[in-house]
Amino acid sequence: MADWCTMKISRHYITINTAKGARRVHYRVCGSGPALLMIHQSPRSGAEYERLMLQWGNEFTCIAPDSPGYGNSDPLNNPDPKLADFADAVVEFMDAIGLASAGCYGFHSGGAIAMNLHVRYPGRFTVLVSGGYPIWSDEEKAMFASSYLPRFLPQIYGDHLTWLWGRMLEQTWFFPWFDRRNENRMTVAHQDPTKAAPGIAEVLDAGDNYRFGYNAVLQADSDIPPADTKCAPVHIATYKADPLARQLNRLPQLPEGWSFSLAENPPEFEAWALGKLLENVAPAPARLNQDSSAGFVAVTNAKFDGLIHWSGPKNATTLTLHGPGRAMELLVADGSLRIDLPGHGLSSDIDPSASLADWVDVISQAIASFENLNCVSGEGISALLALALSATDKFSCACGINAHIPVDIDHWIAEVPDFTPDRFGAYLTRAWRIVRAGRYFWPWFDVKHGNDITFDPAEQTPESMA
Repeated sequence: MADWCTMKISRHYITINTAKGARRVHYRVCGSGPALLMIHQSPRSGAEYERLMLQWGNEFTCIAPDSPGYGNSDPLNNPDPKLADFADAVVEFMDAIGLASAGCYGFHSGGAIAMNLHVRYPGRFTVLVSGGYPIWSDEEKAMFASSYLPRFLPQIYGDHLTWLWGRMLEQTWFFPWFDRRNENRMTVAHQDPTKAAPGIAEVLDAGDNYRFGYNAVLQADSDIPPADTKCAPVHIATYKADPLARQLNRLPQLPEGWSFSLAENPPEFEAWALGKLLENVAPAPARLNQDSSAGFVAVTNAKFDGLIHWSGPKNATTLTLHGPGRAMELLVADGSLRIDLPGHGLSSDIDPSASLADWVDVISQAIASFENLNCVSGEGISALLALALSATDKFSCACGINAHIPVDIDHWIAEVPDFTPDRFGAYLTRAWRIVRAGRYFWPWFDVKHGNDITFDPAEQTPESMA
């Protein structure tokens, strides 16, 4: 059996064509054995399950999609999606990748989505384990509707980032996060920026879409069927510090074979969940379908061991590299092959001590299967990286896009601040100010007359900066 420390998570896309149009879903896979679908809570993504996938991959083929509008999945083409719409989207995903049935694990809103699917699509899940299950009163629904999900729109001076930091951190202090009374205090309160930062990054990815999956669950009725219903088992549990723990008392009489439990802590709950999932396993999946026009390549060298994100046609002749601090999604989709540089976008981090030769080696490995490439272009300072790549056998030419190369590169690098998440979320506003200054001056850290750059006022919107 594999050691979870040595297991790897792969990442993929699948495009789903529906009557409402095409939408792309991003998903993670880890392990081998019976199929286990893992549905995340809102407003997170499948990334929240990476630790569990590396452990449970010893027993299962763990498959964790990003729900519509979250992570790197397209939103639903629906201005007011309901819980059933998100459940239908999971079924569409299963059909698209070729997954007839699976065990299922969902936490909080992920469990609510899974429950709706389980009841409405008998036979798709062999078992469901739900980490907590929400059963709201009419008063709670009204309270959520009025206060829980304000619009999240970029503001010109970055005010939205200050709000987001407080909102995501203080949701561990009170539940609901906006109702600051002693009786609403939580026992998991913290001020650890490393715990808050991943969720904040995922809300930034989702933007105002963060509200929709949340709202679908916060306004939904319970989907637990009558006690005489015959269907595959469901097991509902959580741990004592979970705000949904009190809702176990609201559960009705459950169908035969269903159960609920309350654990002391998260490790105890996860061990219980794994045991229940192993009681009714699904078949191991065949080869899962994935898109061929975008994806991830595993690369390993002395300074890098991870995934490089790519997009573009397999027969592309030009490789385009984005500038430092940016991502390939900000480049024009011009038919070239694009990648996220190491440590950027969706690509894995590279060792800070990596040399230019290490970077060239990582990129060369990532693009090895694209046989028609012969030219490489680099945006901004990445023109220097393009030039280094052009010295390999793969390329015959190199060029720069807006290649403003500073004379004193060491000084330029020294001006880049530390973006490690801090206690008060200042790293977010630092990044915003850099982006904003860079729209009007070059270099961004030397704001003065004479360093002005030409800009189009119509393009300087908060949305474009976000």
